Amino acid sequence: MADSEKAKMLRGDLYNAADTALAQDRLRARQLCHEYNLSAPGARLERESLLQRLLGTKPESCTIEPMFRCDYGYNIHLGDNFYANFDLIILDVCEVRIGANCLCGPRVSILTATHPTDPDVRRGGLELGRPISIGDNVWISAGAIINPGVTIGDDAIIGSGAVVTRNIAAGSTVGGVPAREIRRLD
Repeated sequence: MADSEKAKMLRGDLYNAADTALAQDRLRARQLCHEYNLSAPGARLERESLLQRLLGTKPESCTIEPMFRCDYGYNIHLGDNFYANFDLIILDVCEVRIGANCLCGPRVSILTATHPTDPDVRRGGLELGRPISIGDNVWISAGAIINPGVTIGDDAIIGSGAVVTRNIAAGSTVGGVPAREIRRLD
């Protein structure tokens, strides 16, 4: 029996994103995000319920300010005390694991989705992804972009507007395009 497109996607293999089952999963996530983003500012219980239905792992202590967008939701696993300011985007074609006590500034993008570099394969409509892992006590500042396949160690700080294309060591502060180490905790 052939692998499903979803199984290929989750493994990080080339897959057809136009697959009917994946399209239905994305539609479900978009509907839940839409409800979440339109909920009243004081509707804490409604928002918690929507995130519980959307995310793979949602701790009790989790705040995501609207607007929030994701591809599937079920590939997102958040640690305790997660906070994201306005306009968080997580393209979760592969697993995204974010540790405890993490902060995301406004307009942070966490992107597991990518495309083939071979133009013939890309023209064929196939896509792929790489998982992202973010350790505990990480602060991702406003406008930062975390690219596919990146691991960020505990206690790291990602500067505003940084584009993270490589793994970041624990305790590092990085910034720039592409992100480079500025300093490291001793």
